[in-house]
Amino acid sequence: MNVIEKINKLARDIVETWDPKMKWMWGEALLGYALSLLDEHQKTDQFTPFLKAYCDYYVANSPRVDQSDTSAPGLITYYMWKKTKNEDYKTLTDRVIHYIMKEPRLIEDSVNHLGNSLEGKFYPKSIWVDSLMMFSVFPARYAKEQNDQEMMKVAARQPRIMAKYMQDPKDHLWYHSYWTTWKTHYPKRKIYWGRGNGWVIAALPMILESIGDHEEKDQIITIFQKTAQALLPYQRSDGAFETVINKVGKTYRELSFTALVASGFLQGFRLGLLDESFKVAGEKALFAVINALYEENGRLFMPEISGPTIPMPLFPYLGYKLIPKNKNWSYGLAALIFAGIQYDLLNQQ
Repeated sequence: MNVIEKINKLARDIVETWDPKMKWMWGEALLGYALSLLDEHQKTDQFTPFLKAYCDYYVANSPRVDQSDTSAPGLITYYMWKKTKNEDYKTLTDRVIHYIMKEPRLIEDSVNHLGNSLEGKFYPKSIWVDSLMMFSVFPARYAKEQNDQEMMKVAARQPRIMAKYMQDPKDHLWYHSYWTTWKTHYPKRKIYWGRGNGWVIAALPMILESIGDHEEKDQIITIFQKTAQALLPYQRSDGAFETVINKVGKTYRELSFTALVASGFLQGFRLGLLDESFKVAGEKALFAVINALYEENGRLFMPEISGPTIPMPLFPYLGYKLIPKNKNWSYGLAALIFAGIQYDLLNQQ
């Protein structure tokens, strides 16, 4: 099987065996969004029943939309509303839009990552790199397609604001979070979490492809290119990246991060923002993940995906290093589908 055939099989194995009543949460949202993009890319409806069942469950069981992570499912409900014209899906989407536009701002035009959720009451007010994917990709796409200029301003501002507070001015890699009370990034030392930088490198070209010639475009391109250049030296000889970027050989290779880098590098090259060296590195990263897939009882599995991760105030390096790995985490699968689509688009060109 070639790359896109393997990714199709992996995706079909998921929808055939997973309960569509997945969580209304960031990982599941990205997986659903990736499935929708795979259908769009191939002009098929093979994943529509799964995504419809997901939306129908939350029509009947109203979800909470109270943080960046619970606004990400708007990527699915918006897609399904466009596809079916079901007004119940629009209602779910409108709840996400309301959160994005009306949630009180924490710093400049960025919201507290944990929002007004219960968990947010117990964690320091902060912005996280995760929000570039969870909070910003949906409004950029919605604003483009619905010609919503106010929402476009919100989406387009996020990369610049987040880079200001979380991208190291010398290393150009990103810290996990910025805590507003203490006015400092976390971790404080130069410890760079892999998947967090993966969210950045994959989300920025997605946002750029939506915002067109917005006034923020050139600055976002610069942020993206600096991030890509900073990541490149840390790629291992096998094509993968490690869960703590700048501790190569001391942590472990992490394939959701690797797939996100592949997606960002390949999309950046396709958009003419990165040179040929990033295409080569992106393909190498993609095949590091593809070659790690394994079959069991007729089903494909993606291994070496680290679990959900929060920025730890104490011993952050160990906090990243000791996060256990598992197979077929939703967000890892999504990252691989993103990368596979970009690879296929390049091959078609």
